[in-house]
Amino acid sequence: MYRAKKIINHPRNVVDELIDGMVLAYHGSIRRIEGTGAIVRTEIADGKVGLVIGGGSGHEPLFHGLVGDNLADAAACGAIFAAPTPDTILAAIKSADRGRGAVLVYGNYAGDNMNFDMAAELADAEGIETRTVRVWDDVAAAPKAEIDKRRGIAGDVFVIKIAGAAAATIAHLDEVHRIASKARDNVRSLGVSIRAGSLPETGELTFELADDEIEIGMGAHGEPGVAREKLKPADALADQMLATILDDGLVRSGDEICLMLNDLGATTMMELLIVNRRLRRNLGDQGINVFDTKIGSWLTTQEMAGFSITIMKLDDELKTHYTMPARSWAWTSW
Repeated sequence: MYRAKKIINHPRNVVDELIDGMVLAYHGSIRRIEGTGAIVRTEIADGKVGLVIGGGSGHEPLFHGLVGDNLADAAACGAIFAAPTPDTILAAIKSADRGRGAVLVYGNYAGDNMNFDMAAELADAEGIETRTVRVWDDVAAAPKAEIDKRRGIAGDVFVIKIAGAAAATIAHLDEVHRIASKARDNVRSLGVSIRAGSLPETGELTFELADDEIEIGMGAHGEPGVAREKLKPADALADQMLATILDDGLVRSGDEICLMLNDLGATTMMELLIVNRRLRRNLGDQGINVFDTKIGSWLTTQEMAGFSITIMKLDDELKTHYTMPARSWAWTSW
């Protein structure tokens, strides 16, 4: 049986040690909340609306790497591919609160939904208001009529960017929530995989895929996609994925978007750039303007080989928040 090789110490310590390493990489701008898997900015302005994000570890740089200036104020980190506990989320909320409450942004998964809802109730009992934005950008996870059943994948990154800018400039919880929700509703994604990632605790692959196969619509934890097909050339794959995203009806000719090509963990920059070349040609042919492009690792699944495409439709309001300078371990824009 296949066992993945990883450069770790003891499997039980990977989350604690990766968080410690990340805190050090921030050079004092974040700290770990003692006794938890949560991190928080060391300087948060009084009267600021808080932005708390989170989810399972193992997807770095999401979520931990998006805590920073004009981004998230705190992140609640769970075990590998597992939701953070309500206590960890509550600690993040309390640490981020500066008297105006907090918006909670996270991927739409059952465990995250349950635990964040529990933490929100506990925060309310302590007098801290919260609002929730569940990201559901994965077009493969459910039909558009049941969009609230879709998974959150790399679209989380764009939503957090917009929400972070709004929370930094707007002192009203409901208004920050509105803008973050608007960003969520303007994001669509689709992922594919050609090889599974593995769990650090066991080294075992999360699923099996033949050498000549590709999984279309693979979830962030290895959840089954919508189709398993023979591997095809990059251009044909890019055409198929973009058509599926555009068929969802969000974006049409004349629209302006941000585009993200996300490496799931073991896909080379060479491959992503080849796909980007094809996407840009197709988008241009359809009259869709690309305002900005992000290419690299944003939401990974350990060493899974594959990538996802994310688009966010812009308007003047979203563009204003998108272009606001921001700085974190994973995202820097000036």
